[in-house]
Amino acid sequence: TPANNGGAAINPDDPKTPTLFRPLKIRDLTLKNRIIVSPMCMYSADPDPASPRVGALTDYHIAHLGYLAVKGAGLIFVEATAVQPNGRISPNDSGLWQDGTDSEQFKGLKRVADFAHSQGAKIGLQLAHAGRKASTVAPWLAQEHGVKSMRADESVGGWPSNVVGPSGGEDHIWAPGRGFWVPRELSTAEVEEVVQAFAKSAELAVKAGFDALEIHGAHGYLINEFLSPVTNRRSDKYGGSFENRTRILREVAAAIREVIPSGMPLFLRISATEWLEDRPVAAELGTWDMESSLKLAKMLPELGIDFLDVSSGGNHREQKIEPHTNYQIELAGRLRKEVRTAGASTLIGAVGLITEAETAHKIVQGADEARTAETMLSGPDPKADAILIARQFLREPEWVFTTAKTLGVHVTNPKQFGRAL
Repeated sequence: TPANNGGAAINPDDPKTPTLFRPLKIRDLTLKNRIIVSPMCMYSADPDPASPRVGALTDYHIAHLGYLAVKGAGLIFVEATAVQPNGRISPNDSGLWQDGTDSEQFKGLKRVADFAHSQGAKIGLQLAHAGRKASTVAPWLAQEHGVKSMRADESVGGWPSNVVGPSGGEDHIWAPGRGFWVPRELSTAEVEEVVQAFAKSAELAVKAGFDALEIHGAHGYLINEFLSPVTNRRSDKYGGSFENRTRILREVAAAIREVIPSGMPLFLRISATEWLEDRPVAAELGTWDMESSLKLAKMLPELGIDFLDVSSGGNHREQKIEPHTNYQIELAGRLRKEVRTAGASTLIGAVGLITEAETAHKIVQGADEARTAETMLSGPDPKADAILIARQFLREPEWVFTTAKTLGVHVTNPKQFGRAL
């Protein structure tokens, strides 16, 4: 097949080319546009713990992720990939804990990376641990039983006795009575093992040809659970103060940086707020809020983290979220402004309910320009340096091309599509 590079602006240096279709350089990686596919769990890996293919990507993932590469996205993140077997959300999740480059997990990921590169796309891997939200069945199976979530027991490949969190016990079930297991508290030594598991997976991802990595620190999964005083009640070096609660993230970032090339970008996804402001649990225990995220964001350069992927919520059942088009975009914009004011160059990504071309255009427009006093007077600051989209790509895989057409940008197309143009 010919080498393709769909979705790249034909004249990226033209002043009329919107920022959305201008290249973005992150360390040694250059994205052809500012459109990133967020990780999306497909719950389509082999769940059998005795199978060598457990956690490995399948033909389904090749079709799903490969088509997004054909359709012009600048960077595509593979779904949350667990660094330990008990770190999967479901038995059908992607994993990368097997040793060596001859494992089925490694080969499945390499196959996806190789195809993405053949289409001119860059490929990223989100490394994750589900923590107390682990060992549930695929969502459509729960829906067949009329519930939102259902626990996965041993009969379907689950691990009910090994669901873990920074703290354990009945009080720490993600949603009591709604299909989640009681977590047990990780020992200090086990937390240290989790850190090294992230590093091991990162090293394998580099060998598989991935261009970027993302640490999943959002949505109530393990790292997010450690960050928040609501879910972290520990008394060791990983609990208590802000410094201690962020220790696991700092150690994971350092361990990953040690094993990946210096020119490889490292992303971090966070829940910028738990949406617990004015909730009783926050008054009692504290919360992870925007002030916490701002404090963390200013630390990212020293941690070797280049890009902050700004999401929110998912860590406590009392969260009060009122989603609307800009609800997370505004969070990203505030973080970007504060980071720039502090003199840091950390890139910011906006995600959530971005579906329209004009919305995406406005979020990043001007993000690649120096913002002088004069230009700041002429218009608002960009909210982000790139956008991340997930479900809209499931509804509209050709979103990059239709957005380019709407914005009047001439972009390259796959050679095989030429007769349709």
